[in-house]
Amino acid sequence: MSFINVENISFRYGDETILSGINMEVNQGDFVCILGQSGCGKSTFLRLMAGLDFPCSGNISVDDRIVDSASLERGVVFQDYSLFPWFTAGKNIMLPLQKRFKGKTKSELKQRALSFLNKVGLSEAVFNKYPNELSGGMRQRCAICRAFALNPPILLMDEPFGALDAVTRARLQDLVLSLWQQDETSRKTILFVTHDVDEALYLSTQIYVLGQSPSKVIFTKKLKRNKSLTREQLLSDPETGRLRQSLVQILNRDIETKLQ
Repeated sequence: MSFINVENISFRYGDETILSGINMEVNQGDFVCILGQSGCGKSTFLRLMAGLDFPCSGNISVDDRIVDSASLERGVVFQDYSLFPWFTAGKNIMLPLQKRFKGKTKSELKQRALSFLNKVGLSEAVFNKYPNELSGGMRQRCAICRAFALNPPILLMDEPFGALDAVTRARLQDLVLSLWQQDETSRKTILFVTHDVDEALYLSTQIYVLGQSPSKVIFTKKLKRNKSLTREQLLSDPETGRLRQSLVQILNRDIETKLQ
């Protein structure tokens, strides 16, 4: 039985159908990239997964339980960093930790926050800085720190690197992969929204491609991760190259069909 089951979900805004008959099966510990052009409903799908919106038909279940509300069991990292500007970075991280780990003292939670700041490559000094004192990459590291410190079994990431420069984006991709790979016995299940084919190929163990709105799954592929391959080796690998070409062609055909 799959850990996450998406069964024939559809979603509408008013009279406009955004998602139509989406089906998906995700095993525990998978890193799933949801790939598609801008505006195809990827972010809407992630909101349904998070329990922030609800499908008009069909069901989403996690470990045989229907998703019917938001939960700290499903952490979310948004593209816009989602840090409260009037709180320090530390307080932004601590607030959800206090709700998640109610039995721990404030001192214990601060140590946890500082530990994860270190894991994402930030110094302890960042804890007392406000978001406007941090670069975009640093703010997104804080958002990633908060999500992993919460330790949810499921992590939902909505184009979290889309607003960053190429170098920072690559570094944060490596960071998320490293954090995901650390614990092989209880690895998080990640659903990662992107419109970048190379990003999907580099990160995922499974790819779902969503077509133009009203969106449905138009392609899916499971991948075997080779940990020994560097980014450059992976993206220059002949098999990966063929899959990359196929994905680009699928996306281009989908756009052409929509324009006709």
